[in-house]
Amino acid sequence: MKTEGFAKTASNANMASNAKTLVIAEKPSVAQDIVRALTPVAGKFDKHDDHFENDQYVVTSAVGHLVEIAAPEEFDVKRGKWSFAHLPVLPPYFELKPIDKTKSRLSAVVRLAKRKDVARLINACDAGREGELIFRLIEQYAGGFKGGAYQTLGKPVQRLWLQSMTPAAIRDGFEHLRSDAQMQGLADAARSRSEADWMVGINGTRAMTAFNSRDGGFFLTTVGRVQTPTLSIVVEREEKIRAHRSRDYWEIHASFLAEAGEYPGKWFDPAFKKPTGEDADLEQRADRVWSQREALAIADAVRGKAASVKEESKPTTQASGLLYDLTSLQREANGRFGFSAKTTLQLAQSLYERHKALTYPRTDSRALPEDYLPTVKQTFEMLAGSGMKHLAPHARTALDGGYIRPSKRIFDNSKVSDHFAIIPTLQAPSGLSEAEQKLYDLVVRRFLAVFFPSAEFMVTTRITSVVNHHFKTEGKVLVKPGWMAVYGKEAAEDVVDAKEGDKGQNLVPVREGETVRTESVETKGLKTKPPARYSEATLLGAMEGAGKLVDDDELREAMQEKGLGTPATRAAIIEGLLTEKYMLREGREIIPTAKAFQLMTLLRGLGVEELSKPELTGEWEYKLAQMEHGKLSRAAFMGEIAAMTERMVKKAKEYDRDTIPGNYATLQTPCPNCGGVVKENYRRYGCTGADGNSEGCGFSFGKSPAGRTFEPEEAETLLRDKKIGPLEGFRSKAGWPFVAEIVIKFSEEDQNWKLEFDFGDDKKNEETGELVDFTGSESLGACPKCGSPVHEHGANYVCEKSVPTMAQATPTCDFKSGKIILQQPVAREQMQKLLETGKTDLLDKFVSMRTRRAFKAFLAWDKEAGKVNFEFEPRTSKFPPRKTATGAPARAPAGKAAPAKKAAPAKKAAAKKTPVVKTPKAPRKTTAASGKQPSAALAAVIGEGAVSRPEVVKKLWDYIKAHGLQDAADKRRVNADAKLRPVFGKDQVTMFEIAGIVGNHLE
Repeated sequence: MKTEGFAKTASNANMASNAKTLVIAEKPSVAQDIVRALTPVAGKFDKHDDHFENDQYVVTSAVGHLVEIAAPEEFDVKRGKWSFAHLPVLPPYFELKPIDKTKSRLSAVVRLAKRKDVARLINACDAGREGELIFRLIEQYAGGFKGGAYQTLGKPVQRLWLQSMTPAAIRDGFEHLRSDAQMQGLADAARSRSEADWMVGINGTRAMTAFNSRDGGFFLTTVGRVQTPTLSIVVEREEKIRAHRSRDYWEIHASFLAEAGEYPGKWFDPAFKKPTGEDADLEQRADRVWSQREALAIADAVRGKAASVKEESKPTTQASGLLYDLTSLQREANGRFGFSAKTTLQLAQSLYERHKALTYPRTDSRALPEDYLPTVKQTFEMLAGSGMKHLAPHARTALDGGYIRPSKRIFDNSKVSDHFAIIPTLQAPSGLSEAEQKLYDLVVRRFLAVFFPSAEFMVTTRITSVVNHHFKTEGKVLVKPGWMAVYGKEAAEDVVDAKEGDKGQNLVPVREGETVRTESVETKGLKTKPPARYSEATLLGAMEGAGKLVDDDELREAMQEKGLGTPATRAAIIEGLLTEKYMLREGREIIPTAKAFQLMTLLRGLGVEELSKPELTGEWEYKLAQMEHGKLSRAAFMGEIAAMTERMVKKAKEYDRDTIPGNYATLQTPCPNCGGVVKENYRRYGCTGADGNSEGCGFSFGKSPAGRTFEPEEAETLLRDKKIGPLEGFRSKAGWPFVAEIVIKFSEEDQNWKLEFDFGDDKKNEETGELVDFTGSESLGACPKCGSPVHEHGANYVCEKSVPTMAQATPTCDFKSGKIILQQPVAREQMQKLLETGKTDLLDKFVSMRTRRAFKAFLAWDKEAGKVNFEFEPRTSKFPPRKTATGAPARAPAGKAAPAKKAAPAKKAAAKKTPVVKTPKAPRKTTAASGKQPSAALAAVIGEGAVSRPEVVKKLWDYIKAHGLQDAADKRRVNADAKLRPVFGKDQVTMFEIAGIVGNHLE
């Protein structure tokens, strides 16, 4: 084992006898791998809370990005002031700010970097552009802002460049550290990409929002370098689907009788050539006939006739798919199990972080490092010896058969980026959820299969000729299953397409020169289909291969390994487009909304289409690659980005026409004012007169009231019924979402019809004295207050005695519950269930008005409060409950009383002497009736019993001060220990957050 390199680097760094080197990895698991690799050559490490340390090294880690860039306060414009007057935003520099959820980790790393005994730093973040950026931002943040710029710490920096995490590879990496100068190009490219994305995203979003909000309101219109081209891919596919005109065609299928039995065949034209060129009819196929008369003529000509046969048989092989990277895993899991890209990433992350069962999942590589063969053999041994009966036999077969050998298809350093392919680790998992087990099995089967031999087939192509007409039959017989055995495909019936009639089946034999007879023949009338909509699997593939959509060869080359986004960000991009209502999920299909079409129309009309095309990413990748190699300066690139941003804002700002050219709809319902034709333009639906081409009577309504764009079908419904809703997705002027009905009402003042929001205020009946008639309305159940029938009325479910009716002009009850509560629609069936049982099912789309976060809850009748309230699922703490002297849990999970008989079953005598739930001797100020029960996590800190919020806050501060948890640098911040972390939900909070957090733990 070499140690000279370590001795040399150590002596270079040791400016003082106690000087140490700080190694900063990107993830805690990598820091642990580095410590294990260095221990044999550098000595044993002591483990501390946030780092490892020995006489030579201090090893710590980030947890991904700890710092993000932001415009300085004086240059930033808050959302409420978005207008062209404040654009473009081109700050002279970017501030660095900690990411909230990882502030404590950043503080720990910075503290270590500033230690006087730390003489140099080693960047051990992932080997790539993003890893370089993570380290550089941390180092600059630690150096501080001085003289109008961020400074470095002034300590020498070296780069550990790892593509393999074996101990030998790590030690070799330390022997060949790269200099700071060698990495400057990559650092410049990383910082430039980050700042350019910010400038284009912020200015593009604010410019398009300002343009769309000119008529009033706040119409948030987000754009971005990756998200907008991704949306464009989906919109262009939908445009093709809408433009498709279905055409009739026919296929001719025959059955031929040979001595050994029957076999099928499909008619085809052997002279057919695939159309080429821009105007090519891509629906033409060799086996399609475009007239029924011709198809019937062919069928009549061959029916009952003798036929000659020619066939060719040849062996073929099929290798297993490559190992998974994140995108291919997400695509496979979406296709097999219907998992969204986000779900697959979360499951893979859990299998990596929590169960230690998979390697790092956020990878774009499908190969392993060339020194990984021994680790792979150990993994196979683990699988073979595991209790996983569906996997272990295949691992044993591979070991006994000597399948695990070096192969460039699997082990290739040139195809390993900052991470290698996703494979199982040496740790057999246990306690997996059903979804985690499915994903783990998927990865393990691919890992096993890639080392198995190829599957072997015998493929037969048979041409049957009947009176100058030709029929093709294809047979594919599985000879040796090879890797397919791992998936249980060991018979011909398991071959893809084996049961589709005229291909893939095991064919009956035909002797050479044998004449067969056309036993039966039929024509099948079919219709051409539009291209399929994207699923998440196919959209991920389109994002990954976006370079294929780029015409310029150099730009396509630059994007060859990048595509749109990275494996780690693609799921978030798709989820972001769904959240912003640019796309919807329907089953497994992804469908663009009217808002998406409106954005594409806007970008095309303003002449800023570069935002919607993958070429922008290709151009950036090309220039960033030049920067990495010192052929382009950072200043020149950022100057180009600033110029592009200014041009984009200028085009939106100076656009002065009334509408934007586009493909707009004509509604079927006539104008309610004059009976004219109502047409769509960019901003509105308006009357265009009886001829559809004049100014009309002035009736119109906006397409996007309060930032929510009508689908054409919704606009039609609104015009026809004069009302629609309740609808979700509206935004107030401050940007907060709300739900409302929309109505079209006649305005006496304007002498025309106008659009209005209707928030379902049923008190108007009481104010006007108008009586409500429930005749013909089916009751949902009995009012929990007075027992009278409950009905639907406006935007609410109401007791019939809570509104003025013929039977009772003055209301005597006040029971009312909204049809939509905090953005959660409450279906009629759920209200019936609440009235019958006292509680709905668990509903999962409530959105907090305070935090804007989604949450789950039951709606339940609260008899004491006399109204419908939220009821939450019992919380299960990640930490075991506190123990009493008997060893029994101090209390049950929040919301449930702990049955005494279940506590401490092994010590019944002790349980009798010391009850699980003690009654305090002195009466408390807060009673069970007036106070609230703390959650299990909170009770572990303050003790049991009903408490008021002020009491909780006081007890928490007593605990914080007693344990010295106030941050040394900022007394207004509190660092969480093991007991407080489940309460706070993060490592550090401000003193002002505590009161709000407490409310979430009181029931």
